[in-house]
Amino acid sequence: MIPLATLAIHPIDVAIIAIYLVGTTLLGIWLGNGGSSTNDFFLGSKNLPTWALLLSIVATETSTVTFLSVPGLAFEEGGNFGFLQLALGFIVGRVLVLIFLLPLYFQNEISTAYEVFQRRFGPSTRRLASLFFLIARTLGDGLRLFLTAIALQQVMQLPFEWSVAILAVATAIYALFGGVRSVVWNDCLQFGVYMAGAFIALSVILVRLPGGTEQYFQFASETGRLRFFDLELITASGHLSLWAGLLGGAMLSLATHGADQLIVQRYPCAKDQRSAGWALLWSGPIVLAQFALFLAIGVGLACYFAEFDPAKVDIPGDQALATFIVGELPLGIRGIILAAVFAAAMSALSSSVNSSSSSLLQDFVRQAWSDLPEKKRLRLARAFTLLFTLSQAVVAIIAFRGHFAETVVNQALAIAGFSAGLLLGLFFVALTLGRASSSLANIGLLTGAVVITLIAFQTSISGYWYSLICCGTSFGVTVFLSFVSSWRGEPSQVASLEED
Repeated sequence: MIPLATLAIHPIDVAIIAIYLVGTTLLGIWLGNGGSSTNDFFLGSKNLPTWALLLSIVATETSTVTFLSVPGLAFEEGGNFGFLQLALGFIVGRVLVLIFLLPLYFQNEISTAYEVFQRRFGPSTRRLASLFFLIARTLGDGLRLFLTAIALQQVMQLPFEWSVAILAVATAIYALFGGVRSVVWNDCLQFGVYMAGAFIALSVILVRLPGGTEQYFQFASETGRLRFFDLELITASGHLSLWAGLLGGAMLSLATHGADQLIVQRYPCAKDQRSAGWALLWSGPIVLAQFALFLAIGVGLACYFAEFDPAKVDIPGDQALATFIVGELPLGIRGIILAAVFAAAMSALSSSVNSSSSSLLQDFVRQAWSDLPEKKRLRLARAFTLLFTLSQAVVAIIAFRGHFAETVVNQALAIAGFSAGLLLGLFFVALTLGRASSSLANIGLLTGAVVITLIAFQTSISGYWYSLICCGTSFGVTVFLSFVSSWRGEPSQVASLEED
């Protein structure tokens, strides 16, 4: 775990962090003024600008773990820029979502990702898919909250429960007051803050190195850290290769950006399909550039510690940036970059609770919720947003009291990825078969869940392949059973759109 507890920070840095947390909360309240309908709460009245949705998509998929851990991939001995091979796969996956899946969300003005399943399979499949999403999102983002609260606890020397409460309240308030509109605009702010923090960190490293930029590139070249591509089909050490990055990254991006309500919720917030498509398409290159910056920081940290503090060269990669921030940066700058760390977490968590509330209300109790007066619907939407915030806080506290190891946490953070892979398989069924029995689609989902659970806990297969395995299993089982059912002459039992 990040060893910030042994490092004191100045009260001015603490004040900067506090002002930032309070400021974003107040901004969320202000942005929420005028939001008086559930259409505005969940869809931003369908008129949010393309550039704001673009930055929101990027900020939502960037967590504290990303900010602190990606630099470690280039910092550690043998590290390099190879992680960008995965980002190339992300771009490929987004293009495939743009071509094949995005049109599904605009054909019938769909409000959640899983409404497609009701149209093609039936209401029970829609509910089961939504249940997978809600469980994965609550567990995964509860653990993100756990990691961020650990950092806040150790930086500000607070009890862990207080750290959880501060982060949960700060993110929940603007999600409660402004809904997705507030979330999207705050995401834009969070993106600016954590990117500025990253540029500041790299700039400080380059300025302090005696040889400056020239020393940086010489060190990177001599240690092999400028390496980008690995063309081996199957690597002996299990590290990322170009083929695993392209295929695994494409499948992961297809799953998260094509079948996960957390991201899919952004699409109907756009003015039209073209605007949503541009936001989706350009998010890939921006994520690639963002990862390149984080990896460049990792190389800089390795060079910096080799020059000034060789004893720290061997610290775990995940700890390198945090150690540098707290121990090496000047007064004030340290507070800004720590605020950037929390910005990355808050953008993901606020999006999570809003999308979870949307999925629960529209996928599970759609008809009863629709029959309520608008004021009661909005009140209920905010109540469930608060419920999911509390649920994630509970997960974070359980993880803390259970003394979760960091490796276990990182495995748990992949839950959302492989759950989206399961759902992606059904999207492919919808694209290829068109329709299938709801019971067969449900069997496909459940079989995929069992298979990936066994693989995750009983094998050493890389997590980069989880989305592909999940997708292939749920798709293959559903298609196979559909053909068997058709061959035996059984009725398809596909539910109509109106069934609920």
